[in-house]
Amino acid sequence: MRKGRARQGWDGEDIQAEIDALPLHQRPPVRELGRRTEAAAHPFAGAAPAPRPAPYPGEGRFFVTGRMTGDVIGRAGERSARVLAPTFAVETATVTVERVGAAILVAAACPAARAVGIEPGSALTAARLVVPGLRVFPADRAGDRTELAAMARGAARRWSPAVALSGDGADGDWGLFVDLTGCAHLHGGEERWARGAVRVLGRMGVTARVGLADTAGAAWALARFGGTGVALCPAGGHPEAIAALPAASLRLDAEHVELLHRLGVRTVAQLAALPRKGVNRRFPGALRRLDQAMGAVPEPLKPVAVPEPVRVVRRFAEPVMTAGAIQNWIGELVPRFCDALERAGLGVRVAVLVAERVDGTVQTIRIGLSRASREGAHLSRLLLRRVEQVAPGWGLDSLGLHAVRVEPLGARALAPRLAGDGVADLAPLVDVVAQTASQIWRERPAESDVPERSLVTQAALAAPHASPARDAAADGVGQLDTRPPPHPWDQRWPRPARLLRRPEEVEHVIYEAPDGPPARFTWRGERYEVLGSDGPERIAGEWWRRLAETHAVRDYWRVEVADGQRFWLFRRGDGVHLETGDRAWFLHGLFG
Repeated sequence: MRKGRARQGWDGEDIQAEIDALPLHQRPPVRELGRRTEAAAHPFAGAAPAPRPAPYPGEGRFFVTGRMTGDVIGRAGERSARVLAPTFAVETATVTVERVGAAILVAAACPAARAVGIEPGSALTAARLVVPGLRVFPADRAGDRTELAAMARGAARRWSPAVALSGDGADGDWGLFVDLTGCAHLHGGEERWARGAVRVLGRMGVTARVGLADTAGAAWALARFGGTGVALCPAGGHPEAIAALPAASLRLDAEHVELLHRLGVRTVAQLAALPRKGVNRRFPGALRRLDQAMGAVPEPLKPVAVPEPVRVVRRFAEPVMTAGAIQNWIGELVPRFCDALERAGLGVRVAVLVAERVDGTVQTIRIGLSRASREGAHLSRLLLRRVEQVAPGWGLDSLGLHAVRVEPLGARALAPRLAGDGVADLAPLVDVVAQTASQIWRERPAESDVPERSLVTQAALAAPHASPARDAAADGVGQLDTRPPPHPWDQRWPRPARLLRRPEEVEHVIYEAPDGPPARFTWRGERYEVLGSDGPERIAGEWWRRLAETHAVRDYWRVEVADGQRFWLFRRGDGVHLETGDRAWFLHGLFG
């Protein structure tokens, strides 16, 4: 009798009845029932086994097979089971990817992605199958290395003068070595420093794990394989602390780690127990890493170089109170400042003169240069032009010149050029004018028919914008075009010398409908009579930028008024179809 019922259940005659008895919200869809054992008890099973903890949130009676999908795992199989919330929100899973050959692989994954099995090195297509709404961003290895180097320089200024990078980031190894020898007591001890470092990095948005040990190799292993948070190792206890860690904690090659796993060697202690001669022959470099972690072989670190700020300070025995004395001491500070820049191979872009009074008040004069320089005469002129801004009060106690922003600057030939050879250097003039003006820039043409988009601002001393390069290949199609590069603007339709930031609407415009030139208009409260006009020049909207410009049209006119002024006006629309514009008139520029 039991045998017949088992055969009936295995044949599937009573499976649908059992499913129909479930409430609607608990009935699994047909695509989830990849196997019958996922919905019914196994027919050959004896007594009911003891309940086991669910390896996945929400797993109940489902039999975990290779065909289980994410939504199946998230459902409750028991009739009275409740859906358990996952630890991480899978919808927020984020990864960075990079191209390796023809494949796109995961470079880094957030904790939510790792919780569902997405690890670095996985294929992006497989990751999208696990999480369809996966957020993907391109990996920036160079940017990560730059930020890690900046973090190392900050750590060297704050924690210890000996800070080194623990890897180049090629295999995702991002970390810092901080040598606390002789520095731990300055931070309240090793444990207090470690927990403070985790909090400081957490405020910067960096999740950190800290390992403290007598050797760099043991600290590296504890930080990555010693659990979360802070892993402290007592003095001299690093061999026991890393003995139970996996062999990968010794910074071995990936192929060596895989071969050791095949041989059954999984921990550091098991590797240390092997004959050294055989290990050295089959795994080159493994014994060196083991000895470095144990402290038998020294491991020198290459600390990062922290650039020292360039500054010169002059303190006075008696307070300085007159403008002449201040100018005299500025003339003494600037040569010393330029010598310090030359020794460092730098040029200053932004410098600050700091004047500290005897009452503790600090006054500053900030100067900026359009190009890196360490020419003393030029810096002195810029500072002396603004020396009247310093109020000595009861006297100045010190004067200092600090370099805020510097750039590498090599040797230059400062000999005067022959007459007519080359062009004049505009950098000194730009620097002098910039001390009184808020900003100086130059404009270059851009590829756009819309006037306000045809100009792009750039730095005052930026190189002229070059035209797009043609195909330089010998058999390229670009070789067929032998014409010179076209001018940025069509010479048949000259542009005004002054283009308003945004077009200003004019009123009381009288013109011949539908598309005649304006005969009279009022701008800024003043009425103008038009004596002559030239146009129209029709400019259509750039539909690929904004959908609203699909049918937009402007008709531009160059007009001359009675007092001789020439304006650039346009009518919005073609004057016939309303979808092209509302026929309002605007003034967009003024001719010289």
